[in-house]
Amino acid sequence: MAGKGKNRTSGGGGLGPQPPASLNKTKAKAQQTIPDYVANRMARRVGVATGIPSILGMSTFVASYLLVSKGVLDIPPGITLVTSGGFFLLGLVGLSYGVLSASWEPGAGSLLGIEQIGLNIGRLRSSIKRPPTVS
Repeated sequence: MAGKGKNRTSGGGGLGPQPPASLNKTKAKAQQTIPDYVANRMARRVGVATGIPSILGMSTFVASYLLVSKGVLDIPPGITLVTSGGFFLLGLVGLSYGVLSASWEPGAGSLLGIEQIGLNIGRLRSSIKRPPTVS
């Protein structure tokens, strides 16, 4: 245990030098975050737009098994696989749709939010093109 106390700085909890409090405040103002009401809208839309296709994708296997095992239909395994894969792919598209269709306005917006997609894609492109400001 020799040398345990070497190269330690006093104060700061051993985390090294801390920036001045005024610098932390300017960084907090420069950072942009998603408002809570927008994040909640996005989460609801993503949950519905990915949840329903995911449940359908899993139930495809169950329905196919029941139909084949009871002798109602003779479904090839490839059809079951393609159908469930299509539902899971639709769920992946639903993930993007859920995020891009949420309104950033304080009001709730429309039920489907299709009119918000173009606006939010424009916001996304402009945020990628311009680098973040450093103070």
